Amino acid sequence: MTELAQATRSRVLAALHDQRIETASWAFGNSGTRFKVFAQEGVPRDPYEKIADAATVHRFTGVAPTVALHIPWDKVDDYAALAAFAKERGIGLGAINANVFQDDDYKLGSVTNPDPRVRAKALAHLLECVDIMDATGSRDLKLWFSDGTNYPGQDDIRTRQDRLAEALRSTYDRLGADQRMLLEYKLFEPAFYTTDVPDWGTAYAHCLALGDRAQVVIDTGHHAPGTNIEFIVAVLLRAGKLGGFDFNSRFYADDDLMVGAADPFQLFRIMCEIVSADALTSSAGIAFMLDQCHNIEPKIQAVIRSVTNVQEATAKALLVDATALAAAQRAGDVLAANDVLMDAYHTDVRPLLRSLREEMGLDPDPVGAYKRSGYHETVKAERVGGQAAGWGA
Repeated sequence: MTELAQATRSRVLAALHDQRIETASWAFGNSGTRFKVFAQEGVPRDPYEKIADAATVHRFTGVAPTVALHIPWDKVDDYAALAAFAKERGIGLGAINANVFQDDDYKLGSVTNPDPRVRAKALAHLLECVDIMDATGSRDLKLWFSDGTNYPGQDDIRTRQDRLAEALRSTYDRLGADQRMLLEYKLFEPAFYTTDVPDWGTAYAHCLALGDRAQVVIDTGHHAPGTNIEFIVAVLLRAGKLGGFDFNSRFYADDDLMVGAADPFQLFRIMCEIVSADALTSSAGIAFMLDQCHNIEPKIQAVIRSVTNVQEATAKALLVDATALAAAQRAGDVLAANDVLMDAYHTDVRPLLRSLREEMGLDPDPVGAYKRSGYHETVKAERVGGQAAGWGA
């Protein structure tokens, strides 16, 4: 990277130094496919041990200072004490994720269920999550609904949208002045005929009706094959409605692989839109979160690798020559414009990131440093007995 102009190098390093990526508590627990959950040794048994693992990721990367919680998987009696525990370990508690998809009552939906009793139960949980946000100091409430139908005629589509809007409004009105609602969408599954929030347009329409503090979150694995995700990013940025990302990868129909594993060029293109909109800084309000489950790979190593994958894509996006790109676009020079992007993408930014970590007082090889630290061997010995955390805890 010696060929980089000093001004460019300083600009890129400053932006990367300030970058923040949120990890997810559930990434440290046991998980698997529909057919098998593969248990690993040393897996956390409670939210406190999940936080300890998340703090370890931040210790070796320097850019992952918050961890998202999932309720009820991370339910505790004293959330203020949990937040204090996290602070002692150098991190904070991030987004609170609601769960209205793992109860028998929700077989026909949660907030869109035809039974008013079930809808009331689901809404009570959403409001409980806002109470938890008050105790933890969290800014974001993240909502994903598995609600939908499997057969034509099963329920009225428009009525379900009305029920959804009513629940979202009640939850939104409960938010504090500094809190936000992030609404996620998913193309399908487990609802195979209609999904009540299947795409960014549906999520956007509901958020638009609610107000400024309701925004869309993009899960990079929840799209049809071939979807131009960076176009969605650009449109939502333009509308001021992009609240955050759930970063992950998928090869076919679902997600949860490490971000950048399936298509690193797509991740680069997404980050190019973020950088060009000057939306990388914390003041822009975009939450860069990981939403992954690590089934066969070592979990903490995988989370560290995911953080560094986002850093690499961001570094390349920051190297795009914006002046040259704009000139080529104005001139209608298709290949020259594409060349500007490809030159940045093909740049090996690993030496730059090693320099960044050294400047931050970190080991330039975070995965190697973690492996040498002996942390896994320590927790493997300590976390014997009890119930390992997983999808249900």
